[in-house]
Amino acid sequence: MADDNQLRDLKAFDDSKAGVKGLVDSGIERIPPIFVHDKAKLEEDYSICHNSQSKVPGIDFDDINTNRAQNIVKNRDDREKWGFFQVINHEIPARVINRMIDGVGRFHEQEAELKKQYFTRDQTQKFMYFSNFDLYQAWAANWRDTISCLLAPDSPKDKDLPPVCRDIMYEYTKYVVKFGHTLFELLSESLDLDRGHLNSMGCAEGVLMVGQYYPSCPEPELTYTISKHMDSGFLTVLIQD
Repeated sequence: MADDNQLRDLKAFDDSKAGVKGLVDSGIERIPPIFVHDKAKLEEDYSICHNSQSKVPGIDFDDINTNRAQNIVKNRDDREKWGFFQVINHEIPARVINRMIDGVGRFHEQEAELKKQYFTRDQTQKFMYFSNFDLYQAWAANWRDTISCLLAPDSPKDKDLPPVCRDIMYEYTKYVVKFGHTLFELLSESLDLDRGHLNSMGCAEGVLMVGQYYPSCPEPELTYTISKHMDSGFLTVLIQD
């Protein structure tokens, strides 16, 4: 539970609407106390992360058509053992992914005054810019800024999106939705359903894009960029150690 001093500092940071990038641009050499996490927990998580032998399972879409049956079986095995998998050689071109990453960076690296008009914690907005969605609930804040946008099925209007990354967000969404349909075909078949079953339910129609930005930190050993967490309404994966 935050005390009065911490709440004051949290509100001052939030009201600046400049995020973590604003702190970096101000030239700070020590991170503010609201970002400092428990040292023992940081050391424990660091040790687990760097000593883990777990390897995220992957499904290679390069040969999805020629070896579809094999991929379906592998998908089923990964789903039963892990509950999720990494997609390799998907249908989204590298140039589009790189442009999307660059677009996220361009937004966060704009002048602060250009970003502030998009700063909000109102989740009904199509486009959101903020730092730490749980800023007032977490024991300590993480060292990151975020943009979030609901891109499909109801596309935002041009005026709702920042010009600096608007075009690539639209292009990226088209590829993601297209690939989503392919992926849900594979998932349907791995469940022994008709290929179009999950798509007919609208499973591939929604696209929520979240772009995280991690500015250089003067004391990275004291904080997290993204700490262990659970997102309401989303799948949370826990792997032993």
